Amino acid sequence: MKRKASFYVKKVLFYGVILALALVCVIPLYWMLRSSFMKNTDIYSMRPFIFWPKEMLWSNYTDALKAADFGRYGINTMIIVVGCLVGTLLTSSMAAYAFSRVKWKGRSFCFAMILTTMMLPSSVTLIPQFMIWRNLNLIDTYWPLILPSFFGGGAFNIFLLRQFFLGIPRDLDDAARIDGAGHWKILFSVILPLSKAMLAVMVLYYGVGIWNGWFWGSTILSDRSMYPLQVVLREILMANDTSSMTAGVAAGDVEAVGATIRYATIIVATLPILFVYPFLQKYFTKGVMVGAVKE
Repeated sequence: MKRKASFYVKKVLFYGVILALALVCVIPLYWMLRSSFMKNTDIYSMRPFIFWPKEMLWSNYTDALKAADFGRYGINTMIIVVGCLVGTLLTSSMAAYAFSRVKWKGRSFCFAMILTTMMLPSSVTLIPQFMIWRNLNLIDTYWPLILPSFFGGGAFNIFLLRQFFLGIPRDLDDAARIDGAGHWKILFSVILPLSKAMLAVMVLYYGVGIWNGWFWGSTILSDRSMYPLQVVLREILMANDTSSMTAGVAAGDVEAVGATIRYATIIVATLPILFVYPFLQKYFTKGVMVGAVKE
């Protein structure tokens, strides 16, 4: 069938707009990657504009690793992220199962109360939370960062899983009960295996939030050796003195790095997320499409 010229014009305009929006998202990433290989004096050079440095300074990355001590602070961050993810996935799935598959008096009221907590900004509860942890003598420990995840995992995660669990046929529960399964067996052997896509969404969404979080960690922790990576990264980005940004870097190299260490540090801090995403991309894409179409 012959297509009208307007069809092709609409297609060109559509993909042109998509390409323009993609460039808006990619240009900051390109600028950051490009600048991480350049000399400090060439970053903001516009006449002539340097599209890509002819001489790539890989030493910027080695200096960034020394300055931020990614080994020690990266391990601190992984302890927090893994602990929070385990607690969130475990307790939010248990709470969502109770709200979606178990009938009990006051279920709707309790779920509504949980949803109201999403309306409170975190700044409102910041001081009360700090006072509670201080009275428990848990300041300068990882417990205030990890333990709350084992008490429900957050209202949004409970809501997300509850809505997904409601879409799973109850006939599967009945079939499992006939085989002698209880609530624990149904949850871990029937419901959760069918919820891999939604759990992957939670791992990426919540895990990235914990990985990038710095405010609560900087509030609770004063011992620098226990800092998560993002707290140290923020100190580097906010530093005014280049010598404080290049701790452990040879004095003769300070002039060569300067602001470039900031870009290199950001790139290195982003790499773990970029490595994890390809493994969960299939489940993530499936999870975000749940409810958009009916099978």
